[in-house]
Amino acid sequence: MRDIDAMAPETAGAAAPAPAAGPLQGGDAERAWEAVVARDGAWDGRFVYAVASTGIFCRPSCAARRPRRDRVSFFPDAAAAAAAGYRACRRCRPLAGGVAAVERQVAAARGYLAAHLDETVTLERLGREVGASPYHLQRTFKRLLGVSPKDYVLALRAERLKQRLKEGDDVTTATYEAGYGAGSRLYEQSDARLGMTPGTFRRGGLGAQIRFAIAAAPPGRLLVAATERGICAVRLGDDDRELAAGLRRDYPQATIEEAAPGDPLAGWVEAILSSLTAGGAAAPTLTALPLDVRATAFEWRVWRELQRIPRGSTRSYGEVAAALGKPAAARAVARACAANRVALVVPCHRVVRADGDTGGYRWGPERKRQLLAEEGAVDTAVPAGVAGAAAPPPAATAAGARRA
Repeated sequence: MRDIDAMAPETAGAAAPAPAAGPLQGGDAERAWEAVVARDGAWDGRFVYAVASTGIFCRPSCAARRPRRDRVSFFPDAAAAAAAGYRACRRCRPLAGGVAAVERQVAAARGYLAAHLDETVTLERLGREVGASPYHLQRTFKRLLGVSPKDYVLALRAERLKQRLKEGDDVTTATYEAGYGAGSRLYEQSDARLGMTPGTFRRGGLGAQIRFAIAAAPPGRLLVAATERGICAVRLGDDDRELAAGLRRDYPQATIEEAAPGDPLAGWVEAILSSLTAGGAAAPTLTALPLDVRATAFEWRVWRELQRIPRGSTRSYGEVAAALGKPAAARAVARACAANRVALVVPCHRVVRADGDTGGYRWGPERKRQLLAEEGAVDTAVPAGVAGAAAPPPAATAAGARRA
């Protein structure tokens, strides 16, 4: 009897394991039933379920009325169910290509959206174009890519806009060439997508005002910098001059100066320092801090998940990916951690390798170990699951250029 873990969707689009001789039994069947109850499309192509009272077999994600448990059998593939005398469901079409067909639909949807950025494409229209129901397309698109079709379009428009601005287009021309129907719609999204107004972005950030403060921290020296919108950088190091010089290298065309006494930045620094020690600031205190950093939609999803990791705990890159519903995206999670410019506020130091090793860190592996020790995660063990209540998303806008 093969373990049902062998069917777990660890790799997007991975081939299903070799079929068993007959229906799944015991614990395999019970875990398959849980997937059917949840209508979990991640299991499509890894088994089918058959209903004795109707003689039909379906995908786990089938939207048909859920049958009674005592009438259901589970088979490793459609061929095994057909050999047992069951016929394919006409609603979910379990013989129509499985996971590969779903991936082709999503790929077709991406292509269609990219070709129609200057139009408003509804889910109904997109579904008709790729041959999928709007509900199913929305779920599978988000499961495979990590963002909804709407967020995908917004990201494409923002990237096209930035490219046009870099190539020298004026703001008005770039706005319409990128697919924005009106300039007002672009300016509504400019904070989150560009990190500044389009005109400021075109000038390379010229005119941005950044102030910073430096304080002693458990792993050395801590620099926190902010614009008028919120925190744009958190840096760790050993030398105050080098920390300030690094900030200026990141924002070469901005006006940068030390924060004056009474600046709200001082309170934000205290909140960050307090979060590092037992009995210090709780997670909601940090998630309430205003941020002004550029990021992709996926990076924000990763960072929000990191903010849910309790102090004193760690997660592996794979566990974070699984919590996002993308178990094959461990490397993408690692890249999102590397792109994090606001260390400690977004605690990427709490993400370690699956074997428990602390792994890499922008500010050095030794500093990462010091941070974990200070928080009480001295053994850097990787506990299962994600504990704690979900933190609210940060007050995200965007300022400086993201590190490539």
